[in-house]
Amino acid sequence: MIERTAGDIADIVGGELHDADPAAPVAGPVEFDSRRIVPGSVFLALPGARADGHDFAEGAAAAGAALTLAARPVGVPAVVVEPLGAQDSNADAFAHDPDGSGAAVLEAVGKLARRDVDELAADGLVVVGVTGSAGKTSVKDMMATILRTDGETVAPKGSFNNEIGHPYTVLRCTRDTRYLVAEMSARGVGHVAHLARIAPPRIGAVLNVGTAHLGEFGSREAIAQAKGELVEALPAATDGGVAVLNADDPLVAGMAPRTRAKVVTFGVDSAAADYRATDVTVDGLARASFTLRCPDGSAHAVSLKVHGAHQVPNALAAAAVGVEAGLAPAAVAEALCAHVAASERRMEMRQRDDGTTVINDSYNANPDSMRAGVDALVLAAGAREGAASWAVLGQMGELGDSAVDEHAALAGYLAENGVDRLVAVGEGANARALADGAESMGLNTLRASDPDAAAEAVAAELQPGDVVLVKASYADGLWRVADALAPVTQRNSTERRGK
Repeated sequence: MIERTAGDIADIVGGELHDADPAAPVAGPVEFDSRRIVPGSVFLALPGARADGHDFAEGAAAAGAALTLAARPVGVPAVVVEPLGAQDSNADAFAHDPDGSGAAVLEAVGKLARRDVDELAADGLVVVGVTGSAGKTSVKDMMATILRTDGETVAPKGSFNNEIGHPYTVLRCTRDTRYLVAEMSARGVGHVAHLARIAPPRIGAVLNVGTAHLGEFGSREAIAQAKGELVEALPAATDGGVAVLNADDPLVAGMAPRTRAKVVTFGVDSAAADYRATDVTVDGLARASFTLRCPDGSAHAVSLKVHGAHQVPNALAAAAVGVEAGLAPAAVAEALCAHVAASERRMEMRQRDDGTTVINDSYNANPDSMRAGVDALVLAAGAREGAASWAVLGQMGELGDSAVDEHAALAGYLAENGVDRLVAVGEGANARALADGAESMGLNTLRASDPDAAAEAVAAELQPGDVVLVKASYADGLWRVADALAPVTQRNSTERRGK
């Protein structure tokens, strides 16, 4: 963050100083976990399910926090903002915020982040926003790899993309930061617009409109309405605004009239896309190679180190952002070739000494990403003589009334693509629909009550050289299966060996 005085911060967020010298310097960073405090930090006193951050303010100060942002005096230097009240409390961010104190602190840190962005943008900071139903984190990581070749780049760790993680990431920027890549999630209409107000983007990429969070939105059209808020937030083309849209997704391509920005498209299937991939091939570890074709007519060979054919459109989106930001297409292609997965538990290939491969894609799941994971599994197993393909799958969350049908449809996709073994993890209706559907189609199916039981079942029958996909929504904790079958010391071993 930009170094300021305690008094300046109070003025920016509209709070009152308590127990603090207005002239005291505050350099940051911002932290909401008191265990991560370093000297000069701003501690955010946020409510949690089991603890209230206000109770940790003294400990944060003892660890070096220069200031706490709070909704009540805490006995140490603090900027105190007025609780918003229960009716204005942001229930999306906090399940336990009866008086709106957490929402008030979040609103305040958002104001601080916006002031930093405004000042840094005047000095040349370029804010890039990315949203979509699937692939946001992978594309965000690719964008960061590309943009770092041109200057200091800040991007969220993992999927830090909500009301808390977004301003937290923004306040990682300094006077030296050239690019901010902001991953923007939405669980309802207005969410992306809110994040865009905190850090107004100059370039915005919309990846796809799928069925993730369908239970909360109700329809894909409502999801498209929410995701399109990103392109609505962009400046006009005359002011440098650029919207990067997926030409292969009609709902995304249809967002073009909603923006004043310059519109460029990317696509694998659409011959009219501005950024295209041709000559696509995929190797036995599901790593794609292709020719990147850019609007200037240039063509550049790209060989990805990340896994899954679905990474091709991801790479195109990242490439489009890089070129539109001013980087040379050849440099963008070179950066894509060097990129390795930066966020854990996303198409993470682990090779065991006995030749078994575990694909740990356990961070999240929706119907689109499940199919992409299955495609990678089948491809990797098919490249090895005698290898069996194992799909260890939990539930896909937030699908609403369509959840059972989507899990049954997933069973059909497994059978159609020749997956050898399914381990359906869980005891709810979704797991039953998946297992019942698979069994009805003749797929060899095991049922496991939890991740530990699943790991034990697979380990008992797994043969050297087999390939295992582990995937579910985050709440299922299926990374425990991947960790049991292939310890983290073997993570990304193919990349470490340079293969």
